[in-house]
Amino acid sequence: MESFYQSMVNLIIDTSTNLPPDARRALARAKMQEEAGSRASLALDTIIDNVVTAEEEQGPICQDTGMPTFEIMVPVSANQITMKKQILEAVVETTRTGKLRTNSVDSLTGKNSGNNLGPGTPVIHFHQWEEDYIEVRLLLKGGGCENKNIQYSLPTELDGLGKAGRDLDGVRKCILHAVYQAQGQGCAAGFIGVSIGGDRTSGYQHAKEQLFRQLDDVNDNTDLAKLEEYILEKANQLEIGTMGFGGRVTLLGCKIGVQNRLPASFFVSVAYNCWAFRRQGVRIDPKTGEIITWLYKDGSSDLRKAESGVLQEGAKVLQAPIDEETIRSLKVGDVVMIDGMMHTGRDALHKYLMDHDAPVDLNGGVLYHCGPVMLQDPQGWHVKAAGPTTSSREEPYQADIIKKFGLRVVIGKGGMGAKTLQGLQEHGAVYLNAIGGAAQYYANCMQHVDGVDFLEEFGIPEAMWHLHVKGFPAIVTMDAHGNSLHADIDQVSKKRLEDFKEPVF
Repeated sequence: MESFYQSMVNLIIDTSTNLPPDARRALARAKMQEEAGSRASLALDTIIDNVVTAEEEQGPICQDTGMPTFEIMVPVSANQITMKKQILEAVVETTRTGKLRTNSVDSLTGKNSGNNLGPGTPVIHFHQWEEDYIEVRLLLKGGGCENKNIQYSLPTELDGLGKAGRDLDGVRKCILHAVYQAQGQGCAAGFIGVSIGGDRTSGYQHAKEQLFRQLDDVNDNTDLAKLEEYILEKANQLEIGTMGFGGRVTLLGCKIGVQNRLPASFFVSVAYNCWAFRRQGVRIDPKTGEIITWLYKDGSSDLRKAESGVLQEGAKVLQAPIDEETIRSLKVGDVVMIDGMMHTGRDALHKYLMDHDAPVDLNGGVLYHCGPVMLQDPQGWHVKAAGPTTSSREEPYQADIIKKFGLRVVIGKGGMGAKTLQGLQEHGAVYLNAIGGAAQYYANCMQHVDGVDFLEEFGIPEAMWHLHVKGFPAIVTMDAHGNSLHADIDQVSKKRLEDFKEPVF
């Protein structure tokens, strides 16, 4: 199969850069349902802009290209050893060219492999079947939504919903709770795959397999078809909305499967996927390795960008470094644009800064929770994708770092907790929510790279990049007066969740 390697390169590139038609249609429907000018509508405009830009420029839709997961069906005669070798080579090549971010990290040392290879990465599952062609499906599921996966063991007590028993109604409650607990941290509006039954391992695997279904298909099991329809309707009444900003659309798709289980166990496993629903598949000629057909290219997929600058309209411009008076004039809901210097910082940097000085002056500065995709050429480093990462992981550190270094702005997605909120109020800082997954949109705001620290120690995603930005838009969701949109949305959605406590099935 001399063409198999190139077919895998093409599959990875398309999955990373080109959102499938069914996911595009779901985003278009969501945009139509939101009130024009609302935070959710502005976020969806940005998302759609990003999707179109990623396709046009063949750049990653989201900077977190996730854990590449290959599900492969092969005829009995297929050489799986050779196929695996060529898949690994394709992963290395697409990492080198910036279609995949360097995401494989040694769990003990924290060392990034730099090529997306390592024990357990990428994930490759082979299955034999009786067809005479090869089918390869690829899922790129980022860490932010992966962290919102959840598994329930029935019976259990669920906050807001009460007892969930070992029946279909108990399953219903678990799925609604799974959407509620994700809030904005999984880059809503999202998609979920659900597995009923199995064991702890097979449950999660089966849940992820549901994400390969077409969004407009109908479940063969009539009870599950009704449940899928119910969940999609009721989850959107929780008012969590896109990015957790509040709104009418929280869930874009729900697919549910069922497995047998042990009498002693009853698991409900939920795989949560962000709006950047990057999954694609191909059928391949087993003799040549060439692609015969693509699996998710059906139907209309037209998305139109909003008018230029829709998120920037009426925004307040912040020139970094920023003084405390300016910060305290901001309130939750304000749209701002940042000009000047911005510094990236994720998990490794936050841990480091707790016990060390910063390599640059951060007083009045802007810290961006971001692990960008970067490429280097003779002219220097270039930002290829740079959306926000989930901020909640930095909650143990953030307030202390704000105080220690005099930060004025922290940018991320999904919000932060009570300790950070108190730190913002005490020290005169704000938290800005950027639009999760809008990696191309934000990369275009970055004029040049001024430098980098900790590249060798932490790797590209975790390094501290110093970026000069122009017109970088975001929304104030935690201000210096003790207000948090994220806490407000959590309370509203919990109250809505309680409306679904009574049995339905």
